[in-house]
Amino acid sequence: MTTLDAAISRLAEVNSVEGVSPVFEVIEAAQPLMFSPEGLEALYERVPAIESAGFFGGSDWDYPQTLVPSLAVRTVRYGEPTATLVESLSQIRLLAVAKGDYIHPSISAEHAHHFLAQVLAMNLDLVVGDLQESDRLRPNELGYAVQNLYHYLLRHLGYENLLEHLVAEVWRILEQRPVQVEGVKQMVTQIAVCLQKPDALGGEVGDDALQLINAVFSPTEACREDPGFEVYSERLADMDDAALLQEAIAFARAMHSTGLVSAYMPVFIRYLRGRWNALIPTALGLSYTGADAFHCYPALIHTLIDEAVFPETSQCAYGLAMMLERGILYAPPVAPSLWRQIRLSLCDAAARKMVAVFGSARSPERFLLADVLNVLGRPLGIGQGNYPTCQSTRALSMWAYSMPEELLRILAWAARDDEVVMRFEGNSVSSRELGAGLATEPPVDVDAVSLLTVPHLDRIYFEMGRRSAGRGEDPHKWVNAEFHGDRVGHGFRIAVDVFTGGLKDFEGFIRDFYAAYHPFYNGNIPVINPQPAGIAVTDSATRFLGWHAITIQRLALDTDKTMRVYFFNPNNDSGQNWGQDIVTSTQGHGELYGEASLPVAEFASRLYVFHYDPLEKGEPSDIPTDEVNRAMQLAQTSWAQGR
Repeated sequence: MTTLDAAISRLAEVNSVEGVSPVFEVIEAAQPLMFSPEGLEALYERVPAIESAGFFGGSDWDYPQTLVPSLAVRTVRYGEPTATLVESLSQIRLLAVAKGDYIHPSISAEHAHHFLAQVLAMNLDLVVGDLQESDRLRPNELGYAVQNLYHYLLRHLGYENLLEHLVAEVWRILEQRPVQVEGVKQMVTQIAVCLQKPDALGGEVGDDALQLINAVFSPTEACREDPGFEVYSERLADMDDAALLQEAIAFARAMHSTGLVSAYMPVFIRYLRGRWNALIPTALGLSYTGADAFHCYPALIHTLIDEAVFPETSQCAYGLAMMLERGILYAPPVAPSLWRQIRLSLCDAAARKMVAVFGSARSPERFLLADVLNVLGRPLGIGQGNYPTCQSTRALSMWAYSMPEELLRILAWAARDDEVVMRFEGNSVSSRELGAGLATEPPVDVDAVSLLTVPHLDRIYFEMGRRSAGRGEDPHKWVNAEFHGDRVGHGFRIAVDVFTGGLKDFEGFIRDFYAAYHPFYNGNIPVINPQPAGIAVTDSATRFLGWHAITIQRLALDTDKTMRVYFFNPNNDSGQNWGQDIVTSTQGHGELYGEASLPVAEFASRLYVFHYDPLEKGEPSDIPTDEVNRAMQLAQTSWAQGR
């Protein structure tokens, strides 16, 4: 302990003078403590000291709100020894945050709790079984240290029935229908393994867990025991039409009830391509709308299936189904844009990125086409991953939602030319000529569309902001309309003075929001196109965490006749507790997949910037004073306090 304390003290001293972190001294002192509960407890007690010494400074771990569970799992199980130990210390820190023993300025206790629950779910084999060979053979017995860490986390998180809790966590994520579900499938896999040893975690396993496992491994009668692709293909060849129909119905039911697609489904759909094309809409679970689009564009849909739907890209079957359900093929530019995408060859730089992230089981073009279908089918399921690129991710979502041809055009440039060119106030801005943007490294834990486009978009967004600086107003006033497109409202309102950080005509700001967006006060005009906005994010203790980009999708009455704002949050998980009993809802109040929602006053209390159409705004003075005061009071006793 003395060695560790001395190393932490030296780190703090050096950082305060030189800004250079001798973190290896702390790591070396911490490593022996990872092998015993007492040692982990000592590290837990020193979390505040480790943080204040700047141990995580200059790294991704310094921003715990952006960390992604699936990446954390890879780092702690398969990373270099140093990275594994830093990740382990980060998770001990998050345990302290989750239990309320340490307050971190940028992550809430709830967020930390969700993060650790997902990490535990992906590492259940360490909790309930012996170490795998790859874990046992890690240098310096790191595998045993990691196993000890997860036993420690399990004891201290206090789950009476861990498996039940983790199943609920999986469903909570799936309710939002994210594009990226590899982490979810890892959790389901681990849950399936644990069903063989239910006593290890305690409690009963319900139908919810079995539904998840069946959706991934055995959604139909013919693959009930997970027989493998070769055996399953032989069974398909022996089926009559009635049996094939039952298979199709079972696949559709499993897919739409969970949002997960079994690797057996592409095998089935590709078999139908050679025997019974007319059954594919049934297997995709299409309504009249989707089936009509399927039959209007048969050559395109069949080619998309042939080029994109494989066991390695199984989720794109759901993306294809949802894209057809959206009816976007009826917009004239979309079908030819998809044909261009089908025939597109990737440049060397883009191909290398794709292979590095997705592997080489299929060509980079096929992995990319698969995620095009996922993004077009679920535009509100895109996430920014472990990167500060919420503006670029929001743009991808907005384009996929209402301007899919624009998304496909920008993607074609990025994938084929390794360049994106946009206009800003009449001048071209090329990503090729720009330095780094807000993200210092390219994203790797995102979908393929984001992987190729976000680095370019991030640089362009940063450059537009640079060109807008010094105008006396917030740069978003000019950047958002130029970056996201002409459908952004020309009116702009901000609650904060850009020079002082203090509130500026806050009552007028709230009244203008109601007059522009609330159907009761704007002449019952709905949100025509989703609009960019900015919120002040707070944690459950109402502490201000930072500014964040979102999209206002719509306003509508829920089943309780409460007017709510439905919005898209690109931060990977829209279920959040912002304090003051303001908990964003992702289901149960009329949300579409991927939407979060709040009653209008609660949403307005966290809003700090929005765009609107000045020609379609009601009279601000008509807004009830008590409604305005409630929104103001919630803001002024949280993020706006002292501003």
